[in-house]
Amino acid sequence: MRRILLLLALSCCVPAWAQPYPNRPVTLIVPFTANGPTDTIARSVAAAMAKQLQQAVVVENVGGAGGTVGSAQVAESPPDGYTVLIHHIGMATSPALYPDLAFDPLRDFEFVGEVTDVPMTLVARSDFPARDFAALRTYLKTQRGKVTLAHAGPGSAAHLCGQLLMAALGTELKAATYKGTGPAMDDLLAGKVDLLCDQTTNTTAQIRAGKVRPLGISTAHRIRSLPQIPTFQEGGLKNFEIAVWHALYVPRGTPAPVVARLTEALNAALDDSGFKARLNDLGTDPVPHDKATPRYVRQHLTAEIKRWATIVGRPSP
Repeated sequence: MRRILLLLALSCCVPAWAQPYPNRPVTLIVPFTANGPTDTIARSVAAAMAKQLQQAVVVENVGGAGGTVGSAQVAESPPDGYTVLIHHIGMATSPALYPDLAFDPLRDFEFVGEVTDVPMTLVARSDFPARDFAALRTYLKTQRGKVTLAHAGPGSAAHLCGQLLMAALGTELKAATYKGTGPAMDDLLAGKVDLLCDQTTNTTAQIRAGKVRPLGISTAHRIRSLPQIPTFQEGGLKNFEIAVWHALYVPRGTPAPVVARLTEALNAALDDSGFKARLNDLGTDPVPHDKATPRYVRQHLTAEIKRWATIVGRPSP
């Protein structure tokens, strides 16, 4: 009896990291408001990964400051694999946009893998005078400072796309800033703003329903889910290409076997028929498996931080 009691006492003291992972639900932090494009992708990949992990993956929205609030929260979380971050291209632009950033994207996280590269679409309210990108360029020349471009706040994908477009077009648009792309889209549908440059995950349904007017897409070639939309390059913007890549992160110090288990679950999700169908509905696709690795995310993030530091105009860290 004494030996049994001793064994029971020792089993109660086994550290959490020594137990099979995962043995309880995993929280996936989205550093933006609910119903936005990153939130939509998060909920889709969470459902697919949960099948592989055999545990619930619970999505939690922690918005604020262009995604930096939620990201900082994950960086400060216990490195046990139970708090995961999904973030988009903003992880690379944050160092340039926020000089007092509370975390270092390259040093404060372990990398799990990339999820998807989402094209950007420029859409207009349904009764906007310009019916295509060429007509838009002509219209902007006569309406300088009068055309409104909605975005989801500094550092958001919609904001970055708008900034690049204005630079490429050599014109200024009147900014309409929102707390999330959901409210921005609502006002576009209501005709309160003129334009929105946003991810296909937030625009595809509205485009297919004819509720907004698509003017261009940011990929080098037209995409199969929205083949009717010409690229910006077709509209005369040479070498204009931007994709909003989404990746998964965990706090620095998370054990390598735990990171590997999450990477395995992510790669299984990329092959999940339901996940692929859902992304196709959103105008995008899962990344190939060679991008869904910690090594690729580290290399890509490093290059993207340098790229956006140049574009934004601040030195890279």
